[in-house]
Amino acid sequence: MSTAGFNSQNGTGTGQSYANGPSQNPVAPQQLPGVGYGMTHQPTYNPMQAKAPPPPGPPGLYPSGPYQPVTPVCSYQPGPPLTSYPSPSGQSLLTRPLMGGPLSHTPPQSASPGPRLPPAQATPPPPAVSSTSYYTNPQQPQPMAPAWQYNTAPPPMGQPTSINTHPRGPVASHVNPAASSTPPLSTAYSPAPPPPHVSHSVPQPPGPGMPRSPLHGYTQPGTAPPPMTPMAPHTYQPNRAPYGPPPTGPPPTMKPAPPPIGPPMANATPPPPMADAQCGGAVNSTLPPTEHDCQEGDIECPGNVAGNGPQAPNSYNHVDNKMAGPHQPGPPGRHLGHYPSLPPGYQTTSAPAMHPAIQAATQPYTQAPQPYQQPLGGPGPAQLSPSLAAMSLQSSTPEALRVVNLLQERNLLPPIPIPAPTPCLQQDLQKINCNPEVFRSTLTSIPQTQSLLNKAKMPLGLLLHPFKDLSQLPVVTSSTIVRCRSCRTYINPFVSFLDQRRWKCNLCHRVNDVPEEFMYNPVSRSYGEPHKRPEVQNATIEFIAPSEYMLRPPQPAVYLFILDVSHNAVETGYLSVFCQSLLDNIDALPGDSRTKVGFVTFDSTIHFYNLQEGLSQPQMLIVSDIEDIFLPTPDSLLVNLNECKELVQDLLKSLPTLFEKTMETQSALGSALQAAYKLLLPTGGRMSVFQTQLPNLGVGTLQSREDPNQRANAKDVQHLSPATDFYKKLALDCSGQQVAVDLFLLSSQYCDLASLGCISRYSAGSVYYYPSYHHQHNPAQVECFQKDLKRYLTRKIGFEAVMRIRCTKGLSIHTFHGNFFVRSTDLLSLPNVNPDAGFAVQMSIEENLDDMQVVSFQAALLYTSSKGERRIRVHTLCLPVVNSLSDIFAGADVQAITGLLACMAVDRSATASMGDARDAMTNAAIDSLTSFRQSVLTIQQPGLLAPACLRLFPLFILALLKQKAFRTGTSTRLDDRLFAMCQLKYQPLVYSMLMIHPALYRVDDLTDEGALNINERTIPQPRVLQLSVEKLSREAAFLMDAGTVMYLWIGRNCHPNFLTQVLGVPSYAAVPDNLYLLPELDTAESQRTRAFIGWLRDQRPFFPSLHVIRDESQLKPTFMQNMIEDRTESALSYYEFLLHLQQQISK
Repeated sequence: MSTAGFNSQNGTGTGQSYANGPSQNPVAPQQLPGVGYGMTHQPTYNPMQAKAPPPPGPPGLYPSGPYQPVTPVCSYQPGPPLTSYPSPSGQSLLTRPLMGGPLSHTPPQSASPGPRLPPAQATPPPPAVSSTSYYTNPQQPQPMAPAWQYNTAPPPMGQPTSINTHPRGPVASHVNPAASSTPPLSTAYSPAPPPPHVSHSVPQPPGPGMPRSPLHGYTQPGTAPPPMTPMAPHTYQPNRAPYGPPPTGPPPTMKPAPPPIGPPMANATPPPPMADAQCGGAVNSTLPPTEHDCQEGDIECPGNVAGNGPQAPNSYNHVDNKMAGPHQPGPPGRHLGHYPSLPPGYQTTSAPAMHPAIQAATQPYTQAPQPYQQPLGGPGPAQLSPSLAAMSLQSSTPEALRVVNLLQERNLLPPIPIPAPTPCLQQDLQKINCNPEVFRSTLTSIPQTQSLLNKAKMPLGLLLHPFKDLSQLPVVTSSTIVRCRSCRTYINPFVSFLDQRRWKCNLCHRVNDVPEEFMYNPVSRSYGEPHKRPEVQNATIEFIAPSEYMLRPPQPAVYLFILDVSHNAVETGYLSVFCQSLLDNIDALPGDSRTKVGFVTFDSTIHFYNLQEGLSQPQMLIVSDIEDIFLPTPDSLLVNLNECKELVQDLLKSLPTLFEKTMETQSALGSALQAAYKLLLPTGGRMSVFQTQLPNLGVGTLQSREDPNQRANAKDVQHLSPATDFYKKLALDCSGQQVAVDLFLLSSQYCDLASLGCISRYSAGSVYYYPSYHHQHNPAQVECFQKDLKRYLTRKIGFEAVMRIRCTKGLSIHTFHGNFFVRSTDLLSLPNVNPDAGFAVQMSIEENLDDMQVVSFQAALLYTSSKGERRIRVHTLCLPVVNSLSDIFAGADVQAITGLLACMAVDRSATASMGDARDAMTNAAIDSLTSFRQSVLTIQQPGLLAPACLRLFPLFILALLKQKAFRTGTSTRLDDRLFAMCQLKYQPLVYSMLMIHPALYRVDDLTDEGALNINERTIPQPRVLQLSVEKLSREAAFLMDAGTVMYLWIGRNCHPNFLTQVLGVPSYAAVPDNLYLLPELDTAESQRTRAFIGWLRDQRPFFPSLHVIRDESQLKPTFMQNMIEDRTESALSYYEFLLHLQQQISK
């Protein structure tokens, strides 16, 4: 299909660089040189402007002189393959491309986007300039190197073009109010007019009434209603095992004709209308709407695609497709009512006990939140008393601003991971706020103005885990989904009820009428208490959308497996593991009676399998014309799993032997993907691709671009961008037809993950990578593949999904990170959504928030469940607004900031250079600590000073610099580096932080003291140790948890008791070289160690492999590279890094 409509938003248009990173808002206004988006036109904080030179140190960590590249040539061309970014010499770069944005569209800016704060002490001007500082010294204007634009929208990426062939499936009708090209209709139904100063959107035209139903069913996970007992207050307890996410999200309202929706944008210039942004799917009326154009409109535009037909006054006009994160337990004291049990595919089991690292990343709640009983006419968040604004974080959280001298206090790592900071909100609001596991902000206190945010020198953004598996998720079945008529926000716990009949939106401040049906509370069976309904009591909630939300029947669950059967693939032995795993889990595939499956294998030809009911055995159909691929029997290649299960099982049993003697060495992956796309075209679904080598035949052919001799020597890393646009274009086609592609790479050779990964990145798929996979030589990888495959095949899945994030008027979202396609300004297309996917967004403050005390963010995800239900999951987060730098610093979330900077650095590496990304991360620490020292501290003291809440920030930045994705001076395979980058962009924060800064434990002396008791198992809780060799001991054993892999390091003089009782060997010399499984011994030591490791593994969706290593092991250098605080040949130690930061800050 044509991809014209995708070009402007995802970097595929003519003249745009091929952005291998976040999709940016194409309608953001052009930024004036040196001017941000704040109302006062304050300069934006640029994390990558020129800085002083680095200190002498190991080569490779810092550039030795000024960086002066020319503006990179656009690497994306419609026809020829992509090329790397040439850097002709002799030109200075006068523009700084945004991180993750196309270089060719960066507007010129002044040499000093943000004035450098005066130095603490008089020092001579630095002799040279580093390439990527955040801001320049105003006294020394210099050409600007590429910089991160922390908190302002990137420049426009071109005028969006309409899609020639509309993708299949309903599209969300969410549009920015300003983008609506249809004048409001006059109707008899008009809600109470909003105050003049808040009315900023086109009113929603009403439609004919719809019979209301007084009965509402509420679905709670589980088969029995919960006990009707009050719950404990919903507060944070750092050391307590987290409870399941609480129910959250407001119900969509049945409203008149769908109004434009989308996060209210404060730009003065309305964005151009987008073809997919409206329910009708086209800007002009000449283009007929298609199902795909109303994907989100399934819920938002019931009954009429174009939105100009009669609609029920309370119909669900717009259902935002946003990813829902974990919900929090319901507020204490409120009855959850009778929630019908969820379908089998959605019943959730109790969440396993959480690892301290995860527990820290997502502060667990206590029993449950108290109900937010908002008295009628009482103040809601939009009408809070001035006391909230007067609350000073300095007085309420003094620990966060305690001054720490990092050069003197070395043991800063807490024994358990740090919890997410708690926003400084009124108690009744905080008790029902969204769980940070699901929805988290880098700053828990939002600055009033962009200039204040720029002065803080910290990024503002959100991190989401919207489809997370939740142990408690309130599910509501209601004929009334209440939403704001102006901005389409779902009613939520942070709206204000002016009286029984009117509520005020917490995002655009419009006053809306309360529908009659919403007056009835099915929990208390009372009338006239809308503020007590579950939609207003839970920050995370899920709705089952009625039929009015569907333009067509929801698609069935469709699974298509594409398998490499070349000689190289057969040699790895993966095929038998895959077939056996699918045979074992075929009954656990999510779906219903309509579930379909199909198989395609390929080498130099494409093999289809006829599995039609009635055949005695599967039939293989071979297509050798890979240049013009076609489907031999389109109707019998995707079959109903229930009707043809025996044929499917026969095929899986025969596949491993069918190709065992093949000598075909070629791989026509591109043609196989084209065939699979044609097969899934009518239905959509999930494509699972298993590949073991570089594609070398037909379309999509790739050449090896890796030079092993350059791995450790090159200052910069080449070939981080795709070599061809074939896989991205195909991914966009797949996304338009509701097809997601998941890629499994099992190879010991270079596979060009930079190019192949595009097929998953832009279709909302996942990438799995198993380097050096072999069924005999690498049993640890085989175990990891088996466990990952089981999770992959059986986990929850959502089809034809879309997600939107809205925020309070005055805030705007400008850059997205994750795997998706941006269909319109801010609508993320997710053909598949899975519970292991994370997302991040960058934000800016476009209008001053002076008259607000709190702001809210809402993420809504519309998807089709594997059971064929259309569902909406909604998460709402509320944060306070502050007007002082000290309050901003006190609310900084150091882990969220690190996670967002990692996403920005990945994009920066692809669009500019690895050196720029590394320097920008270093400058992020310099800038924030400089701002704290000069603008917050009242008494200047010697040393490297940081607030307690940011005391780990330099350590995490150093960890990023030494992480596989960004490290230099060490031999790192290109595919390994690119996979690490994929994980940083795609993993939820709690998992990516372990990859950035692993956890180290001593495990040879585990005891039951302080242990957890879970399911009659005792889980020891050892202290987290610093990542330094000085913490190791030859007399002990240590476990390092690096997220995707674990290392058990055995000291040479380790106590014989541990060796015999845990490893089952008599001595150190008897420890096997490739031990990856701990023997199940009937000893207390063995049980404790295995229980602890098993508990750590249970905390994440993927399976981390375990490697037992000794001093002589080949993996010992890998283990030692994770000792972040130690010096290496090419990187500074932690103490040396702190000295470098102090030197830069004191200039």
